[in-house]
Amino acid sequence: MKPDILIAVPIYAATMAALDRQFTTHRLFQAADRAAFLNGVRDKVRAIVTSGGAGADAALINALPKAEIIACFGVGIDAIDLGAARARNMAVSNTPDVLTEDVADLALGLILDSQRRISRGDRFVRAGNWLKGGLELGSALNGRKLGIVGLGRIGRATAQRAAAFGMRIAYHGPREKPDVPYPFFADLVALARDSDILCLTLPGGTGTRHLVNAAVLEALGSRGTLVNVARGSIVDEAALVAALQSGALGAAALDVFADEPRVPPALLAMENVVLQPHVGSATEETRDAMGQLVIDNLTAHFAGLPLPTRVV
Repeated sequence: MKPDILIAVPIYAATMAALDRQFTTHRLFQAADRAAFLNGVRDKVRAIVTSGGAGADAALINALPKAEIIACFGVGIDAIDLGAARARNMAVSNTPDVLTEDVADLALGLILDSQRRISRGDRFVRAGNWLKGGLELGSALNGRKLGIVGLGRIGRATAQRAAAFGMRIAYHGPREKPDVPYPFFADLVALARDSDILCLTLPGGTGTRHLVNAAVLEALGSRGTLVNVARGSIVDEAALVAALQSGALGAAALDVFADEPRVPPALLAMENVVLQPHVGSATEETRDAMGQLVIDNLTAHFAGLPLPTRVV
């Protein structure tokens, strides 16, 4: 008999189809009455499949007393109530490594776009403005200082790409890493002050909420650029809007926001802001690999084997 699993939110279509083939699936996101739906499956669901953005709160976890594992389609687990999972002795898995290169590619793309005004140039030509004159000059990458906040897998991959463009790399994190050649800044404000571009590649969660605040943005300065491919919660979004409006910060390039998919109208109106709809891992190759990891973790769990990417 196929194990029953709950799919909390829509994920990659090919992954959901594969889950349908291997398990008995229950789609919470299609339920007209969430409470009634959960009550109807509470005694048979053995696993929860969710996304990094949606996670699984204590209410969902406790509504499914037979659930044994939470398989996250994504690397970030900050939206999963790990305390509630541990209290139930539930396993939690995610999909690391397979999305590192794609997220780093997007980080570099946002750096390029914000400095060379690629999106802005596209809008400029389409609007017929080239007939009236040239686009304002951008900035070179070679020789510029890139500060990376969070030198984990994605941070390191971003640093490698930026170094190939001749950028000078430094980083901030909880502790200095002895195996990297880049200067370490224990103080984030000091790193921002020393950087032309500040790129965020660290985990979200309560420990990093609003880590990038008004003081950091002011230190980055009127010619500085903030790039975020991590989590929207890391940035004080109101302070970011204020800094951009006042000119205290020069530009921003953002793939993530505090209340996705809602983006502050002020950001939508700014020409010096590049916006993306949280697509850091959005390639077919990476989504296929992420989906396979979800299935591999579930299959291993139900077979009584070690999970390939267990985090709890």
